[in-house]
Amino acid sequence: MKKIIQIEELSLFLFGIYLFALLPFAWWWFPLLLLIPDFSMLGYLLGNRAGAAAYNVFHHRAVALSLYMIGIYIGNSYLQLAGVIIFSHASMDRIFGYGLKYEQGFKFTHLGKIGKEEQ
Repeated sequence: MKKIIQIEELSLFLFGIYLFALLPFAWWWFPLLLLIPDFSMLGYLLGNRAGAAAYNVFHHRAVALSLYMIGIYIGNSYLQLAGVIIFSHASMDRIFGYGLKYEQGFKFTHLGKIGKEEQ
């Protein structure tokens, strides 16, 4: 099942690149902005609950698609860009097994616990 999810997420990541290609920005913006959503991990400085909430907002595809669609509706390419970056970043993270976070801590995700179990 893990491989199927990774293939699905890779396909979504490639779709994000396609959506970026439709925007009026130079290609170098994509890799430059791709890791920006990870700054949301700074929320963990305020505790697990705040960290999970901040992380999940900036890694949730519904947020990404909402920004993208609002950007299309009002004709704002910057909102579309934000949506594409969040969408692509979330897919990239999920390829590597990083999912949306639970309040128990950073390692607890909707895809399972991150890291190896201690013996």
